[in-house]
Amino acid sequence: MQAYEFINNMIPPLKLTDKAKMALSWMEEIRTDVLPVVEAGIFRGLVTDEMIYNINKEDIPVADVPLESEGCFVLKDKHIYDVLRVASEFQSNMVAVVDHENIYHGVVTLEDAIAAFADTLSIQAQGGVLVLSMFMTDYSLYEIARVIESENAKVLSSFLTSDPLDESKIKVVLKVDKTELRHIKATLERFGYKVIDHYQEEMDENKEQDRLDNLMRFLNI
Repeated sequence: MQAYEFINNMIPPLKLTDKAKMALSWMEEIRTDVLPVVEAGIFRGLVTDEMIYNINKEDIPVADVPLESEGCFVLKDKHIYDVLRVASEFQSNMVAVVDHENIYHGVVTLEDAIAAFADTLSIQAQGGVLVLSMFMTDYSLYEIARVIESENAKVLSSFLTSDPLDESKIKVVLKVDKTELRHIKATLERFGYKVIDHYQEEMDENKEQDRLDNLMRFLNI
């Protein structure tokens, strides 16, 4: 799942010599509010419709618009996780993809990155999500997985996030391959782990919405 695999070829790059009004026209046509700017094959940053509207001069070249997010890019061989990280860091809906010579190859949209992540087995597979709270010094995925496997379940994937309620702790988000979580939760608590939340997948007709909801919970978005 490398970044170059998810380049969106429908997003055209602008040149510094292109007019701001052309940028707005392209944005309207492809229904986006941001476009990459490339000059001599090098990614120069992003331009948004808001930046152009603030200047209120559509006839000026893009070079006269203060670009932003010059560092909003990943190397083409980076994992899709890095695309999500950079998009979050720059609060951007798209991330440029470059090679090791800094040559621009395209962009990955946040929507495409999330869709790629949602298509992974760890998200698509039936199961449940557990959220643990602990000190970083107490974190050991091996030990947690060992406890979960004692209940004949497996950890499909895991994420670490900061705990907004306690800066000294982390939240460990686990996707397991079981939909019934009561026994797993009880066993984790018996071994001293604090389970602060859990989400059991319920089988109904709206599976697509369920998967999306579980993904949002899993990413803590």
